Amino acid sequence: MRVVVGQGSCGIASGARKTEIAFRQAIEDRGLPVKIDITGCVGTCYLEPIVDIYDDDGEMTRYVRVQPDKVEAIVEGHIVGGKPVAELAISEEDADFVAKQQRVVLRHCGLIDPENIDEYLAVGGYEATKKVVTSMTPEEVIEEIKVSGLRGRGGAGFPTWFKWNAARQNPGKEKYIVCNADEGDPGAFMDRSVLEGDPHSVIEGMIIGGFAMGATEGIIYCRAEYPLAIKRLEIAMDQARERGFLGKDIFGSGFDFDIRIKAGAGAFVCGEETALIASLEGERGMPRLKPPFPAQKGYWQKPTNINNVETYANVAWIIVNGGAAFGAMGTEKSKGTKVFALAGKIKRGGLAEVPMGMTIREIIYGIGGGIKGDRQFKAVQMGGPSGGCIPASLIDTPVTYEDITKTGAIVGSGGMIVTDEDTCMVDIARYFLDFTRKESCGKCNYCRIGTKRMLEILERITEGKGKDGDIELLEELAGKIKDGAMCGLGQTAPNPVLTTLRYFRNEYEDHIYNHKCTAKSCRALIRFEITDKCVGCTRCAKGCPVNAISGSVKQQHVIDQDVCIKCGRCMENCKFGAIVKE
Repeated sequence: MRVVVGQGSCGIASGARKTEIAFRQAIEDRGLPVKIDITGCVGTCYLEPIVDIYDDDGEMTRYVRVQPDKVEAIVEGHIVGGKPVAELAISEEDADFVAKQQRVVLRHCGLIDPENIDEYLAVGGYEATKKVVTSMTPEEVIEEIKVSGLRGRGGAGFPTWFKWNAARQNPGKEKYIVCNADEGDPGAFMDRSVLEGDPHSVIEGMIIGGFAMGATEGIIYCRAEYPLAIKRLEIAMDQARERGFLGKDIFGSGFDFDIRIKAGAGAFVCGEETALIASLEGERGMPRLKPPFPAQKGYWQKPTNINNVETYANVAWIIVNGGAAFGAMGTEKSKGTKVFALAGKIKRGGLAEVPMGMTIREIIYGIGGGIKGDRQFKAVQMGGPSGGCIPASLIDTPVTYEDITKTGAIVGSGGMIVTDEDTCMVDIARYFLDFTRKESCGKCNYCRIGTKRMLEILERITEGKGKDGDIELLEELAGKIKDGAMCGLGQTAPNPVLTTLRYFRNEYEDHIYNHKCTAKSCRALIRFEITDKCVGCTRCAKGCPVNAISGSVKQQHVIDQDVCIKCGRCMENCKFGAIVKE
């Protein structure tokens, strides 16, 4: 019998290490011959801490939300008694979260120990590397990737084979292959989970990519805010070197290749490949004009290829199963699967990997379980600060690069932030523009100054100080920034504003002309009122942190709007539904 405790960042944050300690103590106290292992995140982050128990016959029972106080019941009932504890096990509905997915990138996450190379080898690890370096030519590898239709999963969706081929065709003995693991989008955690749960798949993808383009050195640029990912990558690389999968003469083929990690400072602009290269070289992360492209002159002016974590994690599967098998999933132009991070007002937050072409509705409701509290779905923000908001009216849009782009958003790296009726879309636009304004490197005027001016207008609108002409000025500035900014950060920064103006223009108009927040969210534009349902119980007055409520016992109370800070505590404390938000 074996106990496996999920220990990705989400599990650890939920208390998984304390759960592991409790299991070790309970098993040691009873002298049971039970092995305890760890694994990464299986994707159901909302159910952490997760514990899988494998019986001797290989049957697995998954337990969810396992805090230390539940350990005794599981050990006594299942491990000692031999009968799964049904009331603590995952429900059929929650099990569908994973069952409805089609997993390639996440195929091993939550199932193997990321710190034990033997478990990766047991599921076919490094077979793709062996096949490539011992029996394929670089051209054959690139052709297989071309047949698969794999496009870059970092945002732009550029054909992977084309980038590899461009780097290969450029002359030079020194070439570099880089993994972008910076992952700066708010609400995105796909790359982090893959690195924490299955680091060898990324390493193997880089080895194969290096062989294809003729590189002998790989660099993983990982944000320093991902310490667990970096730790597990280092362990995985050390183990791969010990087995001969990294280093000199891999599989006796004569091919030399090794990888090192560069911990970045977490700058969003370093998602742009030339800014990332500048950071690798020890310079401030600032983009440069292209051409020349990195495939021509990249790291230290040598041919360089850059893909993100998810792109590399697909490669070994494609080599083993064939490009045609990958291409059979998804659609004609958007092939394969895509991992999405579900966050926001959704019941089941976590990672979902689905075939490209699945609709937004199927992802949010079929896998994500719908909106928290069964409230009304309003929009989904896709593509992070570079993307846009897709409204409820377009919920049946297929998730492909082409269809999502038509909405004004982008697939991006895969973040999906779900909003409900209580979300102010003007404030959403303000939030993302504030992010990009802070993350701008400042190199070009359009981005540095333009995003600041747009943000000032949005802040004024959400504070109830909007004025006639603000909408038109936002649109004018957005167009100039998109046309004039030097890199992708600036060129896409206006997208959240433009899509909210396109689909939720009425909310901007309400803020400006009616001094009203449609979603009743912007603090400066709401007020709390006590209705005649008030019985004068005084709970609201006693709980008000600024003493804004007055009134006699058993008499209707009144809120002084000049003193009220709009915290909403009075509404939460009222037992009679006598306080309303206007």
